[in-house]
Amino acid sequence: MKEGPNIAEVAALIGDPARANILTALMSGKALTASELALEAGVTPQTASSHLAKLERGGLVAPRKSGRHKYFSLTSDAVAETLEALMGLAAGHGQLRSRPGPRDVAMRRARVCYDHLAGDMGVAMYDSLLRRGHINANPNAIILTESGKAFVSEFGIDLASLPPSKAPLCRACLDWSARTSHLAGQLGRAFLSHFITRGWTRRIENSRTLVFTPEGQRAFSALFELRADHP
Repeated sequence: MKEGPNIAEVAALIGDPARANILTALMSGKALTASELALEAGVTPQTASSHLAKLERGGLVAPRKSGRHKYFSLTSDAVAETLEALMGLAAGHGQLRSRPGPRDVAMRRARVCYDHLAGDMGVAMYDSLLRRGHINANPNAIILTESGKAFVSEFGIDLASLPPSKAPLCRACLDWSARTSHLAGQLGRAFLSHFITRGWTRRIENSRTLVFTPEGQRAFSALFELRADHP
């Protein structure tokens, strides 16, 4: 018997189409009920409950109760990172589900990747931080520089008061649609939280898509020194 992690078991859990749809829906960062996840997966509530039980036993999702309802969410950032990487791998090999239309275009422009900004706007933010020397990227880590610390502080992010987390401060996350990196980690989460709090962007209901207001787009472009119409 071979020793080491059993990747086949985890791959089998993710590989089922209905479970893959359930996990993708939870990449919004929201906790969803079994009924909501059944709709996302295109299966009956009973079948969704069976899939969720398997995902829970496999350590990929975790339930929590609120009143009469039970909600499910991804268990960790590591699960979200793995799913986003698989999305990038699938997109890179032409394995794309056919969902054309305005929603698809909007999702490629700006969306939630678990808890941070992804899509063209997330990539533009990451590239701006690199270009201006606010972060340094090396094979082992993404480092927030002294100028970066001053930049995020001026924007209103207090690094000392970020919630305790096992996640690194900065992490590069492969963007499945742009096929290059966007910013994840605690700082990526803090940026998205501030964008939403300031009213620059909002989530479309029942979707990972983010819509920036015209004022939010202009403020975002000014903050990261982009063209007014970028991306």
